[in-house]
Amino acid sequence: MATEIKVPELPESVSEATVGEWQKNKGDGVQRDENLVDLETDKVVLEVPAVADGVLSEIKVQPGDTVSAGDVLGLLDEGATAAAGDDDAASKTTPEAADTEQTDTAAADAAPAASPAAQKLMAENDIAAADVEGSGKDKRITKADVVAVIDQRQAEPRPAATASGNGGGDDEQDIEQVDRRALAGAPQERLEQRVPMTRIRARIAERLLDVSQNTAMLTTFNEVDMQQVIDTRARYKEQFEKSHDVRLGFMSFFVKAAVEALKRFPIVNASIDAGDIVYHGYYDIGVAVSSPRGLLVPVLRDADQMSYATVESTIRDLGQRAQNGKITMDELTGGTFTITNGGVFGSWLSTPIINPPQAAILGMHATKERPVVIDGEIVIRPMMMLALSYDHRLVDGRDAVLFLRTIKELLEDPARLLLQI
Repeated sequence: MATEIKVPELPESVSEATVGEWQKNKGDGVQRDENLVDLETDKVVLEVPAVADGVLSEIKVQPGDTVSAGDVLGLLDEGATAAAGDDDAASKTTPEAADTEQTDTAAADAAPAASPAAQKLMAENDIAAADVEGSGKDKRITKADVVAVIDQRQAEPRPAATASGNGGGDDEQDIEQVDRRALAGAPQERLEQRVPMTRIRARIAERLLDVSQNTAMLTTFNEVDMQQVIDTRARYKEQFEKSHDVRLGFMSFFVKAAVEALKRFPIVNASIDAGDIVYHGYYDIGVAVSSPRGLLVPVLRDADQMSYATVESTIRDLGQRAQNGKITMDELTGGTFTITNGGVFGSWLSTPIINPPQAAILGMHATKERPVVIDGEIVIRPMMMLALSYDHRLVDGRDAVLFLRTIKELLEDPARLLLQI
């Protein structure tokens, strides 16, 4: 019996998806709940599992096609089994042909899966899949992986010249430079390359434009002396890791400080909805993380009820699953406030953009030793610049400045977080 393979119900606010890679070929046998094809949405990759055992009898869409909920992706012949092959044809195969077939089959089996964009780039640059180490889910080869190989080849010494080779860089660098690197194959030529904007990049562009057009965004700045946080972390980090099996980082201090400040200034935790102000009696903190697919903002639900260890372990888990493409849409929606850390990339100061419909976002930056005046004396202290961007339609300048000052005071004296003073 032929059963239609349909696009499942998409997450709220998502109307379309892009067909990714088919995990099975036409005629392949499949088992119930086995992934058949990946669908890429604005934020996450959805897997479409088989509803029963059978054979994938027809594929109706190809990688790169746009589909909506309920669209037919292919047909599954329930209860059928994959054909074993033509015995007569096999008996007439010459030894040489058999060797060739076996070699081709072995090579195909050994080659890791690659995304459509990666396959195209490998073909254009004569790169074998076996020469690329995949960083995606199940070692799937991404476009960034292929670009890294191209960069590495170009960095290798050429005849009559010497060059210091360097690797492809980390994931964040791959994300930021992937389009520019794609043109590096012929640096002496004036080339242009037109490629479709990825769904996630298109969504980011749409949201950023929406913020600029529909909010009155303003940013206030302050600086925080990180010495007390650094000393506290250094004093307890080994004991903390032994007790909780997770490293003590700086982010948990900022999350807890933000929650306490939001309790004192509820308007910063609010949002605007159709002319109404919605005050949230909970604290769902979004933490921006980078991934091979772009910037994602998973949410820590009820962060006020989390311990430092729970904050650190949750952030680690969300970050790892974001890297592997296994994070869910529910984990990316519904935040009331966001924290982003440009300091991990070396940023000294920036203006973060609000994550709508939230009212504000806190930007962390790199900690740098700088001369400051304390008690009339010039001393060297580890200082971090903080930035709070807020929607001035909802948050007054006074509340924004006092909110940021509260975070500064809590971080400069972490005992305040425990005493809630």
